Amino acid sequence: MKLSEVTTMLGGELSGNPDGEIHGASGIGEVQEGEITFLADRKLLQECAGSKASCVLVKEFFTELRKPQIRVKNPQYAFAQLLKHFSVPAAIPSGISHLAFVSGNASIGNDVSIHPFSHISDGAVIGEKTVIYPGVFIGNDASIGRECVIYPNVTVRERVRIGNAVIIHSGSVIGSDGFGYVFEEGRHFKILQVGTVVIGDDVEIGANVTIDRATTGLTVIGRGTKIDNLVQIGHNVNIGENSILVAQVGIAGSAEIGNFVILGGQVGVADHAKIDDGSMIGAQSGIMGGHLTKGVYSGSPVMPHREWLRAKALFARLPELNKRIRELEEKLNHLEGRQKC
Repeated sequence: MKLSEVTTMLGGELSGNPDGEIHGASGIGEVQEGEITFLADRKLLQECAGSKASCVLVKEFFTELRKPQIRVKNPQYAFAQLLKHFSVPAAIPSGISHLAFVSGNASIGNDVSIHPFSHISDGAVIGEKTVIYPGVFIGNDASIGRECVIYPNVTVRERVRIGNAVIIHSGSVIGSDGFGYVFEEGRHFKILQVGTVVIGDDVEIGANVTIDRATTGLTVIGRGTKIDNLVQIGHNVNIGENSILVAQVGIAGSAEIGNFVILGGQVGVADHAKIDDGSMIGAQSGIMGGHLTKGVYSGSPVMPHREWLRAKALFARLPELNKRIRELEEKLNHLEGRQKC
């Protein structure tokens, strides 16, 4: 594409030769001649200036940067658009493989691709332009919307409902039984999990994620939420829209996570906890229950982030403080001994 075409596509403003040609997009560290990169932080200005980039996406023009520049509102978002444009080939529907099992009672939309060794059960619904990769299992009466991508070896259990433009990466299990037992007569008796899972539009679910079906009712993942690899979501959990769950987060049953919430890696959320919209929880934090109002939190048990920073600084000094306390105790004991004499 010519730089003028790239600029028009992104709705930006060009500083430089409009006839310059671009054939790809790369990060600053690996960008080559003929490729475009982005600059989101002035700290990387020198590295960007020394790169081979033929054009740079910027939020504001830099006079120090002697390269063509395209000014856009969000350089990183514009870069993501170009990555998709240059790197992702147009999808060509492959139809239904003769090595796949598709129930005669399933409903398959137009331009669907179903790869070998996948299993589509009775009553399942697959929306148009959705791609089902090898080894995928779709249970009875499950529904998947249009333009979804279900990668190899994903399991979507019975009656699960998945929206449009959802991506589920390999090895994930949607709709497994919730972890519910009752103790009676010296044994743990299983509580039947008869609810289901509802996944909103534009959700992305990483590899080896498990989302449990509700005991009764629904486990819900809101529209636009993004879930990293190795996340566990328990039964009857309700996650709002456009939230981020980083790797190894664990959420226990009936917890409520609001909209635009960010949970850092390995955050643990106890059952029935509630987190308000817009909250940010630092990595490895432990939310033991109760209600967190909007804020930034860290630590285990969780506390406001500023308090956690002070506590962390104090914790690092505990050996020194302990030594001083022992010295003071010895001095005090010595003084008390002299007074008795």
